[in-house]
Amino acid sequence: MEPADPIRRTGVPAWDPAQYRSHAGHRLRPLHDLLARVPPLPSPRPRIADLGCGPGEPTALLAEHWPAARITGYDLSEAMLAEARAHAGPTSGGGAVDFARADLAAWRPGEPHDLIVSNAALHWCPGHITRFPDWIAALRPTGVLAFQVPGNFAAPGHTLLTDLCASPRWRDRLGAGTRRTPVAEPAEYAEALAALGCGTDVWETTYVHVLTGRDPVLEWMKGTALRPVLTALDPDTAAREAFLAEYRDLLREAYPPGPHGTLFPFRRIFAVAVRRT
Repeated sequence: MEPADPIRRTGVPAWDPAQYRSHAGHRLRPLHDLLARVPPLPSPRPRIADLGCGPGEPTALLAEHWPAARITGYDLSEAMLAEARAHAGPTSGGGAVDFARADLAAWRPGEPHDLIVSNAALHWCPGHITRFPDWIAALRPTGVLAFQVPGNFAAPGHTLLTDLCASPRWRDRLGAGTRRTPVAEPAEYAEALAALGCGTDVWETTYVHVLTGRDPVLEWMKGTALRPVLTALDPDTAAREAFLAEYRDLLREAYPPGPHGTLFPFRRIFAVAVRRT
């Protein structure tokens, strides 16, 4: 029998909000681009859900866009929610922000919503397309589902990680290394949302981030894709450091530093769906 995938073995990855914030500007830029394409919402004081709110900065950005809204940020990580709650409270336009723990694979709105938004979280929710019917059904007419997900799972950062987990040294602890793509292609999202009676706006963008510092791609990956691996290796510090050293060397070759920094191409997929009826 092949070893289990590290994500399945460890359950919820142990998230590190400080590490996640290490590239906060790059991580928030796609949310700005997503929100720029959201049309006017049906209510002057909208009800908004932020799925996968992380340490709260994305939810705070929603409050800036819709200061009269009542916004709830949802996340499964208690560490992320502990940070996010610093953003809870009344907003400048008479709205309010709060946070709650939820598994996106099971979350279902308990009341009508004007906007359900998710920034770089749905790829952690296997089969998330099957959740769309419940979410669209909870939207008011002309309400919006808007999300963006990473589309870079064929990039070296991910393929090298998968192959390293499957190598003889690590496969017994970290899994067989079956390569998975946990997101759909843009056309698949467009078709699934149109079939639910939505008007759709789906696109993709490849950002070429210029990262600085020592081993910046490794530091980026420590905040996201490496979390299940690091969780699986805890509390074996020696194994953790040995794995990181191997992965670091692979990343240095795949993403060599240049005279102005390290170029890190990152493809993302966006969707804005408006409920017609």
